Amino acid sequence: MTAQPSDQPPEEPQKETTYKRVLLKISGEALMGDQGGFGLHPPTVQRIAREVQSVHELGVEICMVIGGGNIFRGLAGSAQGMERTTADYMGMLATVMNALAMQSALEGLGVFTRVISAIRMDEVAEPYIRRRAVRHLEKKRVCIFAAGTGNPYFTTDTAATLRANEMACEAIFKGTKVDGIYDKDPMKHADAVRYDTVTYDDCLQKNLKVMDASAIALARDNSLPIIVFSLDEPGGFKGILAGRGTYTRVHN
Repeated sequence: MTAQPSDQPPEEPQKETTYKRVLLKISGEALMGDQGGFGLHPPTVQRIAREVQSVHELGVEICMVIGGGNIFRGLAGSAQGMERTTADYMGMLATVMNALAMQSALEGLGVFTRVISAIRMDEVAEPYIRRRAVRHLEKKRVCIFAAGTGNPYFTTDTAATLRANEMACEAIFKGTKVDGIYDKDPMKHADAVRYDTVTYDDCLQKNLKVMDASAIALARDNSLPIIVFSLDEPGGFKGILAGRGTYTRVHN
């Protein structure tokens, strides 16, 4: 019997991603969703986990670093009179809480995940051992690096850049609320101009607030590109990996 032609358009073939191993950096505030104040918004955590799952299904090896600002921000605590080192360690513990929440969401979707902490807490996370973490990635497990670098005075931006270099990632993907880097805050200025590409030095000289200066300098010194994109755009993470979407690339 001859098959009848279908009225449905043929499915677009899946484009092969240009990246094999990446690090996704998101802020702790991204896990709050639209709720005010502090804390986690479980539907938002689930939504981000689905974004990660969609990229994982492409065969991409994924590391993650999540900030802790939705629970506690060390610099803010220090500004209110708390001793800076203590405040920063509290912020590191907040990142572990966020990492555990993301691990639960990912494993609920069937994605094997490891939380790897720079501060030893063996009951809830693995200690950071570089070769072990690389092996997890090779086994297609998502590695969530928590507790920053394990040292006060260093942000999770710097931790993300450090881990991305140690894991030989091909790029850092920085998920934000806007679709790239602008010359000024697009939430406040209608005439803000988005950059398609920008150099590390421009980020530092123009104070573009992509990441802190230490993180930018570390990425520059190791020629590690930073892709800034909107985490609020459904399918945005997967789309950029497949060569689509709007973003800004930071490079030499």
